[in-house]
Amino acid sequence: MNQIDRILSAPPFNLDATGRDWVRSTLAEMDQRAKVRQLFVHICFGTGPEVVDHITALAPAGITKFFGTDAQAELDTLDALRAAAAIPYLVSADLEGSRMSPSFGTEVPNPLALAAVDDVQASSTIARIMATEARAAGVNWSFTPVIDINALFRSPIVATRGLGSDPDRIRAHALAHITGLQANGVAATVKHWPGEGHDDRDQHLVTTINPLSLDAWGATHGALYRAAIDAGVMAVMSAHIALPAYVLAHDPNAGVEAYRPASVSPLLNQTLLRGELGFNGVIVSDATPMAGFGAWAHRDEMLPQVVSSGCDVILFSDEPEADIARIEAALDDGRLTADRLDEALVRVLGLKASIGLHRNGNAPADRSRLARPEDTIAARAITARAPTLVKDVQGILPLSPDRHRRVLVYTTGIVTPLHGDGMPIAFPDMLRAEGFEVTVAAPGDKLDQRQFDLVLYVMAEETLLTRGRIFLDWNRLTGGMHGAMQRHWHEVPTALISFGYPYYLYDAPRMPCVVNAYATMDSMQKAVVECLLGRAPFRGTSPVDAFCGLPDARY
Repeated sequence: MNQIDRILSAPPFNLDATGRDWVRSTLAEMDQRAKVRQLFVHICFGTGPEVVDHITALAPAGITKFFGTDAQAELDTLDALRAAAAIPYLVSADLEGSRMSPSFGTEVPNPLALAAVDDVQASSTIARIMATEARAAGVNWSFTPVIDINALFRSPIVATRGLGSDPDRIRAHALAHITGLQANGVAATVKHWPGEGHDDRDQHLVTTINPLSLDAWGATHGALYRAAIDAGVMAVMSAHIALPAYVLAHDPNAGVEAYRPASVSPLLNQTLLRGELGFNGVIVSDATPMAGFGAWAHRDEMLPQVVSSGCDVILFSDEPEADIARIEAALDDGRLTADRLDEALVRVLGLKASIGLHRNGNAPADRSRLARPEDTIAARAITARAPTLVKDVQGILPLSPDRHRRVLVYTTGIVTPLHGDGMPIAFPDMLRAEGFEVTVAAPGDKLDQRQFDLVLYVMAEETLLTRGRIFLDWNRLTGGMHGAMQRHWHEVPTALISFGYPYYLYDAPRMPCVVNAYATMDSMQKAVVECLLGRAPFRGTSPVDAFCGLPDARY
């Protein structure tokens, strides 16, 4: 059996003779120029013929689609892209739920909310809904699940994208997600190799470090990756994260090389992931425009190393033609070999065949399974189980318009990775509909909390990208230094409700009442209203230490 057959016959590809023949014949028909272009997955915003022409000219392995609100235009553009492709595209997305989901699909909870529900069947249901809707929209590859461990509460990059801090809980729900996606035609990807969450920085801004010993890594992150590989996950995302313990075990004098990002590390990709863990699927780099990548060395040097170090796909490019030229130059001068290029493309094409693109990859998507009523009902029922009562030491709950009619709300508005700051939040209007008189504090307002019957701090910040910290910004919320220092919760019932980041008790350990609800969707806000009014129980169990290790925060 030759190398191509060995790769494609084995898990996770498991291709039959027809699939293997398609990979071989497709590879044989490509010249070097076409092969180099098939290493890339490009980011794709927008709709229309200009987008189609731009991507078609680049002829990549695929695109990562970030959807706008015009469903018809988005779906028509994907259909046109597929129809024009000489080789069917991998169309990828981050199927992470909440605001990361397309606006025209079913509203589903994000990973941290699912971890709070802590029902594997619920996670399977949400994965099925996301996968069937993804295929209905034309998406066939998801850069999920996140199997990072939220070990440091200050980390702004794991938070709501991950499944919490307990490796056993992460494993159970990640495997349900993988199975649910792949059983419904969407390839899954575990990330961020070799494991994030022990560094409170963001690899969008800096190369982060996994500081664990080899034994500790093997018992946690290593065990999670082994479980995902055993479950047949199709891809691993190699991130701009260092694992110095592994490098130093091979070379105690490695120096700065111990902190080389995994995305350009032969030791981490080839020796550890492929060799010791036995992963045979696609290794995709994390986004190469990130500072965690670019800060390490010049892009002329770095980009070819992504492939020579073991990644099969280069994710994103700010300068596609220049990056193509960088790979061609490396082939010309021997830094990248033709054999390594072909090996990468065998796996890329194998991924395409494994999800059936060799049979129907250019056909229009079937849109009939988008936002079906039965899926909406199922997703809302699961979402309603996520809100978590962290504490209520003064017995404020349940709320009532009779006892808490005049409500003062301080809020950030909705803040998400892709939608910017301060989007309107529906929660105040939901309270008004229940008979409360709600005042939303505006910047510069000088309000006396003692003139109200209830004060609510309503936070709605999901995991952010390229922001160093998420915290309770008293100054910003209350309009200045004077308001930031006031604490009237001994006189006025006060609560904090977070539709996102679950760690605000670090900045307000004596806040008397705290509810964590993990995700900003309207359906989650409605679920919280039902719980606050006592019409539904709080059923979530915290997947992280919401008290941030502070003993006084429990009181």
